Amino acid sequence: MSTKNTTKQHTIAKEVILKGVGLHTGENVTMKFVPAPENHGYKFKRVDLEGAPIVEADAKYVVNTQRGTNLEKNGVKIQTSEHVLAALVGMGIDNVLIELDAPEPPIMDGSSKFFVEALEIVGSVEQQAVRDVYVVQEVITYRDEETGSEITVIPAKEYQVTTMVDFGTKVLGTQNATLEHLSDFKEEISSARTFSFLHELEMLLENGLIKGGDLNNAIVYVDKEISAGTMKKLEKAFGKEKLSVKPNGILDNLTLHQPNEAARHKLLDVIGDLALIGTPIQGKVIANKPGHFVNTQFAKKLSKKIKVEKRNSVPKFDLSQPPLMDIHQIMAMLPHRPPFLLIDRVLELSDSHVVGMKNVTMNEPFFVGHFPGAPVMPGVLQVEAMAQTGGILVLSTVPDPENYLTLFMKIDNVKFKRQVVPGDTLIFKCDLISPIRRGICHMQAYAYANDKLVSEAEMMAQIVKRTE
Repeated sequence: MSTKNTTKQHTIAKEVILKGVGLHTGENVTMKFVPAPENHGYKFKRVDLEGAPIVEADAKYVVNTQRGTNLEKNGVKIQTSEHVLAALVGMGIDNVLIELDAPEPPIMDGSSKFFVEALEIVGSVEQQAVRDVYVVQEVITYRDEETGSEITVIPAKEYQVTTMVDFGTKVLGTQNATLEHLSDFKEEISSARTFSFLHELEMLLENGLIKGGDLNNAIVYVDKEISAGTMKKLEKAFGKEKLSVKPNGILDNLTLHQPNEAARHKLLDVIGDLALIGTPIQGKVIANKPGHFVNTQFAKKLSKKIKVEKRNSVPKFDLSQPPLMDIHQIMAMLPHRPPFLLIDRVLELSDSHVVGMKNVTMNEPFFVGHFPGAPVMPGVLQVEAMAQTGGILVLSTVPDPENYLTLFMKIDNVKFKRQVVPGDTLIFKCDLISPIRRGICHMQAYAYANDKLVSEAEMMAQIVKRTE
């Protein structure tokens, strides 16, 4: 993970609403972009359903990639999410709640253009938290043997995407598109519209799909002879009196924005689908014959890799440097005393995180009875040490910490990975999951020893004023 990145997270300045129809459902839909707090990411909220359930834009919720990237969580569906997500990524927005009163965002003109314009109208706001960017250090690839589609990401100085498409048809052969800088997304990519081939269109119409499709939100490439009967069906389906095929092989409803509009739209889809990783990327993505299936499989692979690396990424500290707080300063803040004071130093402290340290020695009182022949630090005391480290963070928010106590409210997702034994140096890192409110602190804590994660827990604690 990147430790040097200092780019701040962004949300939107205020709410903005778009209305339209869903491409496949044909339902009228109102979509609202709503500002969201730091570390929120992208989430969809179905306001038309009881309890207004939320579906996070996460690769693990991808259930179907037929004609779009479709998410489902606990039976709640979000269809065709990719164009909206691409707009958010392309505009550098990190945290937004997307409210929908139907399963599918409006298709608009089949591109991200209208979403980008709406986001631009309200503008963005810088937040305090730093953007957690995944810096690609090695080549990572996913290949679908059946289709020959392949996505690779390689190290680069910024997020870049290249798509190479080959549809094997005369009307639309090999095309490439490249986005060198995300800041060019609006101008170069956002207006590229979705497209379909005639043979797909016939099948979709027969199966009752693309109910919201009119010829203003999809380019139709004619890859076969059209019979008079098929043409009549199309004219009826799209509510047009007369249709014909242009010399460049597309139906005469639309004019291409660029000759490689199809490749640009595929690039737009890649950006939208890779938003499901949940972490911005610094690296160059090369997508050969991309599609929603291969895109989302790659997103799942990268998402898992990032989570594993994050869990195992041990913070590096120079323990020879003077600590931020020594044992005397810790005791001035925390009410704990030996033998129950389980941290020796504080190495880092900010508004949102704290790092503490403990030297585990053979003369710890708990080793007397905890497997004397094979001493192991009890897991419950590792959790307590993490909590004491977190206590420093929450007590640093009040001017008179000596007048407060920190009490546990909840512990979740506790995991013990490795034994802690005499001679180990434990490093504890606690990060706020949400801002401290009313003295309640919700944090993710990790303990490391010997460059390995030894335990982790999600903790909630509250500071309360001492009563004499």
